[in-house]
Amino acid sequence: QVQLVESGGGLVQAGGSLRLSCVASGRTFGYAMGWFRRAPGKEREFVAGISWTGITTKYADSVKGRFTISRDNAKNTVYLQMNSLKPEDTAVYYCALAERLNRPYDYWGEGTQVTVSS
Repeated sequence: QVQLVESGGGLVQAGGSLRLSCVASGRTFGYAMGWFRRAPGKEREFVAGISWTGITTKYADSVKGRFTISRDNAKNTVYLQMNSLKPEDTAVYYCALAERLNRPYDYWGEGTQVTVSS
């Protein structure tokens, strides 16, 4: 079955940057990929998604202009470049797969912690 492993989380100061990576294994050909996050005391929310081709992307309004999602299908990897980080970006970030962009995500990674200090 599909397995997803995230990496790249850590502690940064406000205004700093991080790049998250997610490596997929198993039957991932043709799948859209995305990132979600869950902040302390809040529900899980969608952050960004990308189609199989990488041509179509989607972002939450809260991160638009600051975060960039990309993928390298030769490496079965999706990335989330996070710039101009804010304390409210602090959350556990999860990688996920879906059959198509804008459809429910079926597979999830274990998550990686991102903490942004003031």
